[in-house]
Amino acid sequence: MIKKVDHIGVAVRSLEEALPFYTDVLRLPLLGIEEVASERVKVAFLKVGEVKIELLEPTSSESPIARFIEKRGEGIHHVALGVDSIQERIDELKDKGIAMIQDKPKKGAHDALVAFMHPKSTGSVLYELCEKKERE
Repeated sequence: MIKKVDHIGVAVRSLEEALPFYTDVLRLPLLGIEEVASERVKVAFLKVGEVKIELLEPTSSESPIARFIEKRGEGIHHVALGVDSIQERIDELKDKGIAMIQDKPKKGAHDALVAFMHPKSTGSVLYELCEKKERE
């Protein structure tokens, strides 16, 4: 079952350049910055009520985020849906004909387990399933 919208991922060229808009203009609290080396990306999380905005800066030209920015420019990259039992959700979606980018969850930011649905199956929207340890 989908519990909530966990976060909205926004691709940016530079966290340093993007963050002042979110922290100074919108006055959103910065929850932290971390690097997800496996995805070649540095992320910053900002709190907006019960939802977070995840800014994604590529750390390599080979990063999926770098390719996204090159093709489409900066902007909304994905919508992350908080779930329990991520592998069960993946299997359920596949049974319903949804193509997954990952058939097995992988580790994302904050040690969450994540898996992405292919946009060709979701009306051109990249959705991420996100299972987090209940510590937030």
